Amino acid sequence: MRQAEEVTFGGSGLDRADEIRGDEGAIAGALAAGRARAVVFWRGKPLLGGARRDGLVRLAPDHPALRHTRVPPILLGREEGGDLILAHDISAWVPPGLEPDQLDSFLDASEQVHPDLPRGTAFVELRRVMSVLSPRDAELAATGKAVFGWHESHRHCSRCGARSRMIRAGWQRACDTCGGQHFPRTDPVVIMLITHGNSVLMGRSHGWPVGMYSLLAGFVEPGETVEAAVRREVREEAGVPVGRVGYLASQPWPFPASLMLGCRGEALSREITIDPNEIEAARWMSREEILAAFAGEHPEVLPARKGALAQFLLRMWLADRLD
Repeated sequence: MRQAEEVTFGGSGLDRADEIRGDEGAIAGALAAGRARAVVFWRGKPLLGGARRDGLVRLAPDHPALRHTRVPPILLGREEGGDLILAHDISAWVPPGLEPDQLDSFLDASEQVHPDLPRGTAFVELRRVMSVLSPRDAELAATGKAVFGWHESHRHCSRCGARSRMIRAGWQRACDTCGGQHFPRTDPVVIMLITHGNSVLMGRSHGWPVGMYSLLAGFVEPGETVEAAVRREVREEAGVPVGRVGYLASQPWPFPASLMLGCRGEALSREITIDPNEIEAARWMSREEILAAFAGEHPEVLPARKGALAQFLLRMWLADRLD
């Protein structure tokens, strides 16, 4: 698929500087020489600036606000000018008047403003702004959020249970008790553009906003090919048998840390029998219905989330650009 790397979080070509992740001297030298910048996260939210919150803010690594950091920074990579980009997590800071329930909503619209950070900046939910970030800023934000999230949920060795520690500039954890070595995980997920004639199969999960539909998706299981996962998930969720399956595009999805594998598949039947434990509803929608939904003119259906792989695949399907 020629447009595959146009997806959000993909295609910026970031140099991840793997060769210096274990070289503390090289990283310290870049810091001393002023050849490093800091991007900042708070509870998974990146620090953004601009009127539309469309720019990832880069700070000096010795900025006073970074005193809230309780974990070492993560080396995200090297930009074209040679500066290293280090991600800092200041989740230990507690904003005044924080309402925790806002942070767990389907679309968190709250912004947290730190008094020591530049004016006009705020910590913003990445889902809300992912489609307006530049490819580079989106990749940096997705990478930092995903790796910090992994460290938060994998602080103990999965072999012996002892506390592990961060090494290699955040890209590995080591257990000093049993010698275990652990690496950031990415969970493969198939997301399927299943068609039958002029229609595409759409579904909605429990708890989504009223009218929101998207493509079906599910995790790939151990010992399973991508193609088999597509057929199994569609059969389990909607009861629809699928024949030929092909790969289209992928997208890093840092919620918390998945790799979405976009596929197309040909349905062998239009009969739908949903599993209510898996999804709330499923329906076939024509090209005309999808166009109306994207235009905000469908009486019942909202469009797939902007910036998500589902919307990208649907737009490519509408434009006959899947090949």
